[in-house]
Amino acid sequence: MEPAAASAEAFAVRRYPVAPGCRLNVRSGPGTNYRLVKVLPYDARVPINCQKPGETVTGTYGTSNLWDNIANGQYVSDAYVNTGSDGYIAPRCS
Repeated sequence: MEPAAASAEAFAVRRYPVAPGCRLNVRSGPGTNYRLVKVLPYDARVPINCQKPGETVTGTYGTSNLWDNIANGQYVSDAYVNTGSDGYIAPRCS
């Protein structure tokens, strides 16, 4: 394998599907009281950089207090992201 290909592969980011039929709100922090940053389109897939506890939300995939950081200053409730787990699947946000 070429070194460039190896390094590109090492930085491949896994993206997780948002619940079908949902236009998910993206917040500036881990709760619905945080500022609305944007709304994701239907069938969006999101990277999860890190996760942190916050407001408990009930969504398509159950009830969770985990919030997924999808970009700098952008969080979505894990209850609407199909990660295949009820717990942490990424490092905790600092």
